[in-house]
Amino acid sequence: MAYRLLVVGASWGGSRAVGSLLQALPPKLPLAIAIAQHRSADSPDNVLIPILSKHTQLPVSSVEDKDPVIPQHVYVAPAGYHLLSEDERFTLSTEEPVRFSRPSIDVLFCSAADAYRSGAIGVVLTGANSDVAAGLVCIRRMGGIGLVQDPSTAEKPAMPQAAIEGGGAHLVLPIAEIAAFVASLCGVDPARRDRETTAARLGTAKLHRTM
Repeated sequence: MAYRLLVVGASWGGSRAVGSLLQALPPKLPLAIAIAQHRSADSPDNVLIPILSKHTQLPVSSVEDKDPVIPQHVYVAPAGYHLLSEDERFTLSTEEPVRFSRPSIDVLFCSAADAYRSGAIGVVLTGANSDVAAGLVCIRRMGGIGLVQDPSTAEKPAMPQAAIEGGGAHLVLPIAEIAAFVASLCGVDPARRDRETTAARLGTAKLHRTM
């Protein structure tokens, strides 16, 4: 299975959580990473981008409309815009907020599911609302993989809990183990973890199957 796009959703506490995820991911993953993080429309991109850049060797940039989707690059939804993935390019939208959020995680995840189908991986991190549950279900229904931060490890557990209850999660894991699992999906050794330790930890993960 060739995974092509990793989409990440976060809200309250997201900068720290996304930074931890990027730091734990190996730099040579053969896919692009797109991030939708809830923040106010006047939140400057020139603050968030340097924060995330400290945690990864990959280039990190705010998306501009029609940017191509390039592997081994981290793309961040700009404040006040929905981010969508369509036909190997990103598009931006100023349509109405979804669940009071723009960028909306649901919008990014559903567009990634439509564009990449089984080549999409969705990751849900800390947050305080439910703008994520429908999007993760879209990814799962199209054959992609849904991963959720263990709510007990999240700064705000409401968003990961909503994703779990919505039925889109394949695995519920701490952030470091999410990174290890993504690496294994892509055939890359997990960063700073040997295979035996990773396998043992993943073996205790909570697996959520569709009934």
